[in-house]
Amino acid sequence: MAFNEKLADRIREALVNVPKVEEKFMFGGVCFMVNGKMCVGVVKDEMMCRIDPVLDETVLEKNGCRPMDFNHKPMKGYVFVSDPAMKSKKDFEYWINLCLDFNDKAKAAPKKKKKV
Repeated sequence: MAFNEKLADRIREALVNVPKVEEKFMFGGVCFMVNGKMCVGVVKDEMMCRIDPVLDETVLEKNGCRPMDFNHKPMKGYVFVSDPAMKSKKDFEYWINLCLDFNDKAKAAPKKKKKV
């Protein structure tokens, strides 16, 4: 799994005082779950942000932000953020706060039933 460990460390540091944070490896990177819900992560060299879908158009206008698209289908409420958009501490905190703000409203993915 090759992903930007320095970026993952920045996220860990930003979430250090947030309760109920769990790391899961997925998408070929790492995802930080907050309250059992996908919140923010790292895929390769980009930060993956789960944000309020109503903000998609606004944030996609920012330099260094692009839609998260697996299988060539953009996912509403998910964006990738590259280094130029989060170089400064203020910019980085902007993205982390968008993720945490939406996490309170977001629904957790339904739990899959285990096969017996």
